[in-house]
Amino acid sequence: MWLSDKWTDFEIIDAGGGEKLERWGNIILCRPDPQVIWNEKTKPFLFKKADARYIRSSEGGGHWQFNKKLPESWQIKYGDMRFTIKPTGFKHTGLFPEQAANWDFIINKIRKAGRPVKVLNLFAYTGGATVAAAYAGAEEVVHVDASKGMTAQAKENVAASGLSEKYVRFIVDDVLKFTHREARRGRKYDAVIMDPPSYGRGPGGEVWKFEDELFGLINACMKILSDKPLFFIINSYTTGISPTVVSNILTLTLKKKWGGAAVSDEIGLPITSSGLILPCGATSRWVAD
Repeated sequence: MWLSDKWTDFEIIDAGGGEKLERWGNIILCRPDPQVIWNEKTKPFLFKKADARYIRSSEGGGHWQFNKKLPESWQIKYGDMRFTIKPTGFKHTGLFPEQAANWDFIINKIRKAGRPVKVLNLFAYTGGATVAAAYAGAEEVVHVDASKGMTAQAKENVAASGLSEKYVRFIVDDVLKFTHREARRGRKYDAVIMDPPSYGRGPGGEVWKFEDELFGLINACMKILSDKPLFFIINSYTTGISPTVVSNILTLTLKKKWGGAAVSDEIGLPITSSGLILPCGATSRWVAD
Protein backbone atom coordinates (compact mmCIF):
# COMPACT_ATOMS: atom_id res chain seq x y z
CA MET A 1 0.00 0.00 0.00
CA TRP A 2 1.14 3.55 -0.76
CA LEU A 3 0.70 5.55 2.45
CA SER A 4 0.11 9.27 2.76
CA ASP A 5 1.86 9.53 6.12
CA LYS A 6 3.74 12.83 5.88
CA TRP A 7 0.89 15.15 6.86
CA THR A 8 1.20 17.63 9.73
CA ASP A 9 -2.01 19.62 9.08
CA PHE A 10 -4.23 16.55 8.66
CA GLU A 11 -4.74 13.27 10.50
CA ILE A 12 -7.32 10.59 11.06
CA ILE A 13 -7.52 10.64 14.83
CA ASP A 14 -9.72 7.57 15.20
CA ALA A 15 -12.17 5.44 13.22
CA GLY A 16 -14.95 3.01 14.08
CA GLY A 17 -18.67 2.43 13.83
CA GLY A 18 -18.77 3.58 10.22
CA GLU A 19 -17.17 6.95 11.01
CA LYS A 20 -13.75 8.58 10.95
CA LEU A 21 -12.64 11.45 13.16
CA GLU A 22 -10.34 13.81 11.28
CA ARG A 23 -8.26 16.87 12.11
CA TRP A 24 -8.10 19.44 9.31
CA GLY A 25 -5.70 22.06 10.63
CA ASN A 26 -7.20 22.91 14.04
CA ILE A 27 -10.75 21.85 13.13
CA ILE A 28 -12.11 18.40 13.99
CA LEU A 29 -14.65 16.79 11.64
CA CYS A 30 -16.50 13.49 11.95
CA ARG A 31 -17.54 11.91 8.65
CA PRO A 32 -18.97 8.54 7.59
CA ASP A 33 -16.69 6.18 5.68
CA PRO A 34 -17.85 2.96 3.97
CA GLN A 35 -14.51 1.24 4.66
CA VAL A 36 -14.91 1.58 8.43
CA ILE A 37 -16.99 -1.56 8.99
CA TRP A 38 -15.54 -2.36 12.42
CA ASN A 39 -17.45 -1.12 15.49
CA GLU A 40 -14.67 -0.49 18.00
CA LYS A 41 -13.42 3.04 18.48
CA THR A 42 -10.12 3.42 20.28
CA LYS A 43 -11.10 6.73 21.86
CA PRO A 44 -14.90 6.99 21.55
CA PHE A 45 -15.10 10.04 23.84
CA LEU A 46 -13.22 12.11 21.25
CA PHE A 47 -16.03 11.74 18.72
CA LYS A 48 -18.31 13.74 21.01
CA LYS A 49 -15.84 16.64 20.84
CA ALA A 50 -15.92 17.00 17.04
CA ASP A 51 -16.50 20.55 15.80
CA ALA A 52 -18.87 19.21 13.15
CA ARG A 53 -20.36 15.86 12.21
CA TYR A 54 -21.87 14.78 8.90
CA ILE A 55 -25.20 13.02 9.37
CA ARG A 56 -26.44 10.79 6.58
CA SER A 57 -30.11 10.93 5.61
CA SER A 58 -32.12 7.71 5.14
CA GLU A 59 -33.43 9.32 1.93
CA GLY A 60 -29.96 9.93 0.53
CA GLY A 61 -27.46 12.73 1.03
CA GLY A 62 -27.20 14.27 4.46
CA HIS A 63 -26.24 17.39 6.37
CA TRP A 64 -23.62 18.79 8.72
CA GLN A 65 -24.36 19.09 12.42
CA PHE A 66 -22.20 21.91 13.78
CA ASN A 67 -21.20 21.91 17.44
CA LYS A 68 -19.54 25.30 17.07
CA LYS A 69 -19.46 28.02 14.45
CA LEU A 70 -16.87 27.22 11.79
CA PRO A 71 -15.46 29.43 9.05
CA GLU A 72 -16.96 28.87 5.61
CA SER A 73 -13.51 27.78 4.48
CA TRP A 74 -9.96 27.54 5.81
CA GLN A 75 -6.57 26.41 4.56
CA ILE A 76 -4.25 23.55 5.42
CA LYS A 77 -0.67 22.91 4.28
CA TYR A 78 1.16 19.95 2.83
CA GLY A 79 4.79 21.01 2.82
CA ASP A 80 4.82 24.33 0.97
CA MET A 81 1.51 23.66 -0.79
CA ARG A 82 -1.75 25.10 0.54
CA PHE A 83 -5.29 23.87 0.04
CA THR A 84 -8.67 25.40 0.79
CA ILE A 85 -11.06 23.25 2.83
CA LYS A 86 -14.80 23.77 2.34
CA PRO A 87 -17.22 21.21 3.84
CA THR A 88 -19.98 20.46 1.33
CA GLY A 89 -23.49 19.05 1.54
CA PHE A 90 -22.14 15.80 0.08
CA LYS A 91 -19.80 15.19 3.11
CA HIS A 92 -16.67 16.11 1.11
CA THR A 93 -14.22 18.85 2.07
CA GLY A 94 -12.69 19.71 -1.30
CA LEU A 95 -9.55 17.65 -0.72
CA PHE A 96 -8.65 13.95 -0.63
CA PRO A 97 -5.60 13.84 1.69
CA GLU A 98 -4.75 10.25 0.74
CA GLN A 99 -3.70 11.65 -2.65
CA ALA A 100 -0.55 13.04 -1.03
CA ALA A 101 1.14 9.74 -1.90
CA ASN A 102 0.55 10.56 -5.56
CA TRP A 103 1.59 14.20 -5.13
CA ASP A 104 4.95 13.03 -3.74
CA PHE A 105 5.36 10.70 -6.71
CA ILE A 106 4.51 13.47 -9.20
CA ILE A 107 6.90 15.95 -7.62
CA ASN A 108 9.75 13.43 -7.54
CA LYS A 109 9.31 12.35 -11.18
CA ILE A 110 9.06 15.88 -12.58
CA ARG A 111 12.06 17.18 -10.63
CA LYS A 112 14.22 14.23 -11.65
CA ALA A 113 13.18 14.34 -15.32
CA GLY A 114 15.99 16.72 -16.27
CA ARG A 115 13.84 18.24 -19.03
CA PRO A 116 10.72 20.39 -19.45
CA VAL A 117 7.58 18.45 -18.58
CA LYS A 118 4.03 19.17 -19.76
CA VAL A 119 1.30 17.64 -17.60
CA LEU A 120 -2.38 16.95 -18.33
CA ASN A 121 -4.64 16.49 -15.29
CA LEU A 122 -8.07 15.04 -16.16
CA PHE A 123 -11.07 14.89 -13.80
CA ALA A 124 -8.85 17.28 -11.89
CA TYR A 125 -11.33 18.25 -9.14
CA THR A 126 -9.87 20.96 -6.86
CA GLY A 127 -6.38 20.53 -8.24
CA GLY A 128 -4.29 18.69 -5.68
CA ALA A 129 -2.26 17.04 -8.44
CA THR A 130 -2.28 20.29 -10.44
CA VAL A 131 -0.68 22.12 -7.51
CA ALA A 132 1.86 19.32 -7.05
CA ALA A 133 2.88 19.38 -10.73
CA ALA A 134 3.19 23.17 -10.79
CA TYR A 135 5.11 23.13 -7.51
CA ALA A 136 7.51 20.55 -8.96
CA GLY A 137 8.33 22.95 -11.79
CA ALA A 138 6.34 21.54 -14.70
CA GLU A 139 6.65 23.70 -17.79
CA GLU A 140 2.87 23.57 -18.30
CA VAL A 141 -0.05 22.04 -16.41
CA VAL A 142 -3.46 21.71 -18.06
CA HIS A 143 -6.26 21.18 -15.54
CA VAL A 144 -9.53 19.77 -16.97
CA ASP A 145 -12.75 19.23 -15.02
CA ALA A 146 -16.45 19.45 -15.90
CA SER A 147 -17.32 21.40 -12.73
CA LYS A 148 -16.95 25.18 -12.70
CA GLY A 149 -17.11 25.22 -8.90
CA MET A 150 -14.34 22.67 -8.44
CA THR A 151 -12.21 24.45 -11.03
CA ALA A 152 -12.67 27.75 -9.19
CA GLN A 153 -11.44 26.10 -5.98
CA ALA A 154 -8.46 24.67 -7.89
CA LYS A 155 -7.53 28.21 -8.92
CA GLU A 156 -7.69 29.21 -5.24
CA ASN A 157 -5.35 26.36 -4.33
CA VAL A 158 -2.82 27.28 -7.02
CA ALA A 159 -2.85 30.91 -5.90
CA ALA A 160 -2.69 30.02 -2.18
CA SER A 161 0.39 27.88 -2.87
CA GLY A 162 2.13 30.88 -4.44
CA LEU A 163 2.08 29.28 -7.89
CA SER A 164 -0.05 31.76 -9.82
CA GLU A 165 2.93 32.67 -12.00
CA LYS A 166 3.30 29.06 -13.10
CA TYR A 167 1.76 28.15 -16.43
CA VAL A 168 -1.48 26.44 -15.45
CA ARG A 169 -4.42 26.37 -17.88
CA PHE A 170 -7.84 25.71 -16.38
CA ILE A 171 -10.39 24.09 -18.71
CA VAL A 172 -14.05 23.38 -17.87
CA ASP A 173 -14.99 20.63 -20.31
CA ASP A 174 -15.79 16.97 -20.84
CA VAL A 175 -12.43 15.23 -20.60
CA LEU A 176 -12.88 12.87 -23.55
CA LYS A 177 -14.01 15.63 -25.91
CA PHE A 178 -11.10 17.80 -24.75
CA THR A 179 -8.61 14.98 -25.30
CA HIS A 180 -9.87 14.38 -28.84
CA ARG A 181 -9.56 18.10 -29.61
CA GLU A 182 -6.00 18.18 -28.28
CA ALA A 183 -5.14 15.31 -30.63
CA ARG A 184 -6.54 17.22 -33.60
CA ARG A 185 -4.50 20.27 -32.53
CA GLY A 186 -1.35 18.15 -32.39
CA ARG A 187 -0.65 19.02 -28.76
CA LYS A 188 1.55 16.66 -26.74
CA TYR A 189 2.03 15.94 -23.06
CA ASP A 190 4.76 14.17 -21.13
CA ALA A 191 2.56 13.03 -18.25
CA VAL A 192 -1.13 12.34 -17.71
CA ILE A 193 -2.95 12.19 -14.38
CA MET A 194 -6.60 11.21 -14.08
CA ASP A 195 -9.03 10.56 -11.25
CA PRO A 196 -12.16 9.37 -13.06
CA PRO A 197 -15.43 8.97 -11.15
CA SER A 198 -17.39 5.73 -11.08
CA TYR A 199 -20.24 7.55 -12.81
CA GLY A 200 -20.71 11.13 -13.90
CA ARG A 201 -21.94 13.60 -16.47
CA GLY A 202 -20.02 16.19 -18.44
CA PRO A 203 -21.11 19.84 -18.82
CA GLY A 204 -23.09 18.90 -21.94
CA GLY A 205 -24.79 15.90 -20.31
CA GLU A 206 -22.15 13.43 -21.53
CA VAL A 207 -22.37 10.17 -19.55
CA TRP A 208 -19.24 8.67 -18.01
CA LYS A 209 -19.16 5.13 -16.59
CA PHE A 210 -15.76 3.95 -15.38
CA GLU A 211 -15.77 0.38 -16.68
CA ASP A 212 -17.23 1.36 -20.06
CA GLU A 213 -15.17 4.45 -20.84
CA LEU A 214 -11.75 4.04 -19.22
CA PHE A 215 -10.06 1.94 -21.92
CA GLY A 216 -11.19 4.34 -24.66
CA LEU A 217 -9.96 7.37 -22.72
CA ILE A 218 -6.53 5.82 -22.16
CA ASN A 219 -6.23 5.10 -25.88
CA ALA A 220 -7.27 8.68 -26.65
CA CYS A 221 -4.62 9.96 -24.23
CA MET A 222 -1.94 7.86 -25.92
CA LYS A 223 -2.43 9.95 -29.06
CA ILE A 224 -1.39 13.10 -27.20
CA LEU A 225 1.58 11.70 -25.32
CA SER A 226 5.02 12.86 -26.35
CA ASP A 227 7.63 10.58 -27.91
CA LYS A 228 9.17 10.08 -24.47
CA PRO A 229 6.35 10.13 -21.91
CA LEU A 230 7.33 10.24 -18.25
CA PHE A 231 4.39 8.76 -16.33
CA PHE A 232 0.67 8.02 -16.41
CA ILE A 233 -1.44 7.89 -13.24
CA ILE A 234 -4.98 6.59 -12.86
CA ASN A 235 -6.63 6.93 -9.47
CA SER A 236 -9.88 5.09 -8.76
CA TYR A 237 -12.49 4.98 -6.03
CA THR A 238 -14.71 2.63 -8.06
CA THR A 239 -15.75 -0.33 -5.93
CA GLY A 240 -15.55 -3.74 -7.55
CA ILE A 241 -12.65 -2.80 -9.85
CA SER A 242 -9.36 -4.27 -8.68
CA PRO A 243 -6.29 -2.04 -9.09
CA THR A 244 -4.72 -4.97 -10.96
CA VAL A 245 -7.39 -4.60 -13.65
CA VAL A 246 -6.30 -1.02 -14.30
CA SER A 247 -2.60 -1.89 -14.31
CA ASN A 248 -3.43 -4.67 -16.79
CA ILE A 249 -4.88 -2.02 -19.11
CA LEU A 250 -1.76 0.12 -18.69
CA THR A 251 0.35 -2.93 -19.53
CA LEU A 252 -1.67 -3.59 -22.70
CA THR A 253 -1.45 0.05 -23.80
CA LEU A 254 1.40 2.20 -22.52
CA LYS A 255 3.85 -0.54 -21.55
CA LYS A 256 3.26 -2.32 -24.86
CA LYS A 257 4.23 0.83 -26.78
CA TRP A 258 6.86 2.50 -24.57
CA GLY A 259 8.13 -0.22 -22.24
CA GLY A 260 8.58 0.83 -18.63
CA ALA A 261 6.52 -0.66 -15.84
CA ALA A 262 2.86 -0.72 -14.84
CA VAL A 263 2.21 -1.02 -11.10
CA SER A 264 -0.83 -0.65 -8.87
CA ASP A 265 -1.71 -0.64 -5.21
CA GLU A 266 -4.14 0.69 -2.65
CA ILE A 267 -3.56 4.12 -1.19
CA GLY A 268 -4.23 4.76 2.47
CA LEU A 269 -4.00 6.94 5.55
CA PRO A 270 -2.74 5.97 9.02
CA ILE A 271 -5.16 6.13 11.97
CA THR A 272 -3.31 7.80 14.83
CA SER A 273 -5.04 6.28 17.86
CA SER A 274 -5.09 2.64 16.74
CA GLY A 275 -2.13 2.35 14.38
CA LEU A 276 -4.46 0.85 11.77
CA ILE A 277 -4.49 1.89 8.11
CA LEU A 278 -7.61 3.18 6.39
CA PRO A 279 -7.68 2.15 2.70
CA CYS A 280 -8.81 5.02 0.47
CA GLY A 281 -9.12 3.78 -3.08
CA ALA A 282 -6.41 2.58 -5.45
CA THR A 283 -3.86 4.00 -7.84
CA SER A 284 -2.29 2.51 -10.95
CA ARG A 285 0.87 4.04 -12.44
CA TRP A 286 2.77 3.54 -15.63
CA VAL A 287 6.35 4.74 -15.35
CA ALA A 288 8.93 5.05 -18.11
CA ASP A 289 12.27 3.24 -17.85
